[in-house]
Amino acid sequence: MGKELFREYGVPTPNGYVVESQSDLKPVTHPVVVKSQILLGGRGKSGGIKFANNDEELKNYTQQLLGSQVRGYTVTKLLIEDKIEIEKEIYVSIALNRAERKPIIIASRNGGVEIESVPENKIIKVLIDPLLGYSPFIGRQITEFLELDKEKSRQFMKIVESLYRLFKVEDCELVEINPLVITKDGKIIAADSKVIINNDALYRHREINVTDPEKTPLEIEAQEKGYAFVELQGDIGVIANGAGLTMATLDALTLHRGRPRNFLDLGGTDSVDIVVNAFDLVLKAKPVAILVNIFGGVTKCDTVANGIVEAKKRFNIKQPIVVRLSGVNEEEGRGILKENGIDAFSQMMPAIEAVVKKVGEN
Repeated sequence: MGKELFREYGVPTPNGYVVESQSDLKPVTHPVVVKSQILLGGRGKSGGIKFANNDEELKNYTQQLLGSQVRGYTVTKLLIEDKIEIEKEIYVSIALNRAERKPIIIASRNGGVEIESVPENKIIKVLIDPLLGYSPFIGRQITEFLELDKEKSRQFMKIVESLYRLFKVEDCELVEINPLVITKDGKIIAADSKVIINNDALYRHREINVTDPEKTPLEIEAQEKGYAFVELQGDIGVIANGAGLTMATLDALTLHRGRPRNFLDLGGTDSVDIVVNAFDLVLKAKPVAILVNIFGGVTKCDTVANGIVEAKKRFNIKQPIVVRLSGVNEEEGRGILKENGIDAFSQMMPAIEAVVKKVGEN
């Protein structure tokens, strides 16, 4: 996907195609690289990249890699690309320097390795004024540091200019090529790509499908509805507000020998419907019991209580529900819950103990 964007913005890449099964393979006319498509760096060292010289080798490597595990990630797709005759590998990226509030170009003569392992004196970093943007002067400064000749400097500067346009137009936090390869016939090609787009800008880029292949169908559904949701292996459904409180809730459950079924961060809300939809997601995970842990600020406790009552009626919830409400309108919220037969606490630990006990009783 990163290389598709590269090609769209004029960055040279090897010829290639994606396969999901043996039937997608094309005849090998020259050596190719077989790359596992997972959201992870260092694939080569982990056995996720192979080199095939003929049809038989390509078939064997495809069979070997598809469905395999590479450092915990399941390989569902492979990228088959022309093998490049490499003379030199360099590194280039454009990132967001949050301290300076500016984009920064980072480049090094030492490509093909993690940039963190490269000595500082082998790296050049150039800040870009966001109002002035990229200029050829910046490119010349970098090519001089990289000691590129005139023709390679021309190619490199064109690539960096294209990367900056991609970085800006696509709302990126990072655009990285590692390695950017100089071939034996003097061409410069992006042998790899890494593109990170700001999550808060994805609504402007509907054409980009950024679904994580490691997510479950329920996690994908939750993402589409705007919830931070992770399925786990336990039996207690968890709804809390704020990532920190949600993580603390999981830790406290584990401490009391409870087993969380999910992580769901309700976020800051004053909407009954958002609470109801959160219950809909958690119920699809089929928990034995449900724990709600709310510290009310932006999220008002009485709103959450009304949402819980509405969810119980709408979905005819049979599982035990235990709630901790503390903060804005907490007494009103706990009163609403108790009127509807739902256990409500002002402190987290008693609620944790209560839900673990109910699971044990079931």
